[in-house]
Amino acid sequence: MNGRPLVEIEGVRKRFGDHEVLKGVSLDVAAGEVLCLLGPSGSGKTTLLRCINHLEKIDAGTIRVDGELVGYRQISDGTLREERDGIVAARRRHIGMVFQRFNLFAHLSALENVCEAPVAVLGLSRDEARRRGSALLQQVGLGAKLDALPHQLSGGQQQRVAIARALAMDPKLILFDEPTSALDPELVGEVLETMRALARGGMTMIVVTHEVGFARDVAHRVVMMDDGLIVEDGPPETFFTAPAHARTRAFLSKIH
Repeated sequence: MNGRPLVEIEGVRKRFGDHEVLKGVSLDVAAGEVLCLLGPSGSGKTTLLRCINHLEKIDAGTIRVDGELVGYRQISDGTLREERDGIVAARRRHIGMVFQRFNLFAHLSALENVCEAPVAVLGLSRDEARRRGSALLQQVGLGAKLDALPHQLSGGQQQRVAIARALAMDPKLILFDEPTSALDPELVGEVLETMRALARGGMTMIVVTHEVGFARDVAHRVVMMDDGLIVEDGPPETFFTAPAHARTRAFLSKIH
C-alpha cells in the first residue's frame, strides 16, 4: 500500500434539495487497502459510496480513482464539467459495486448474470465470458450453481453471485454497500468469508457495514461518519479499543 492513493476524495459535498448529506468529505484509500465505513443511518456513508462511482453527482470537490476524475473533466479554470455517458461508463467499469439488494436479473442464471457485463461492456466473446464466469463462481463457492436462477438460490448465494459479477469486470476497486444487511443471520457468514478471501487477495475495498467483527478483523482502516462528516479515521486496533471522538464511543456502545 505504497505510492499514490488509488482513491482520492477531496472536499466532496452533496445535497438533496435543502439537505446537505456530505459536508466536505476528504478521504484517501491506498491500493490493496480495505476501508470500512461505519456510522448511523443518514450519516452519508451510502451517498459517499454512490458518489465514488458517479451513481450520484457531486456538488463540490473532486473524486479520483487511479488518478482519473470519475464522471467529470476539469477545464482550464479548474471547474468541473460532467463527462459524456460513454466516458463515464468506461471509467466506471474499473469500479465494482455490490449493493444491499442483490440486483440480479431474475430471468438469467447465475452464470448468465456474471457474463452479461463482460460481453456487453468489455466485448468478450460469449465463450470467454462463460469460462471467466464459471471460474469466478467457483471462486465464491458456487461452482455447482451455474445454471440456477436467482429464485433458486438463498440470499447468501445471490449475494455471492453479485460479488462474482463485480469481479467479472476485473475492477481495481469494489464498493460494498451493507452487503449483508438484507440477509438472514445464518447466511451472513458465507458472504463475509467471500469478502475476507478478496481482502487476502489484495483487492481494494470500501465497505459500508455494521459488521463490527468483520471491520475489526479485516479492515486496514475504519472510518466513522456522522452528519455528513468524517469524525474518526484509524486502524481497527485503536478505533474499537480507544476511539478519540465521543460520537464514535457513543455509536460503538450501541452496536457492540
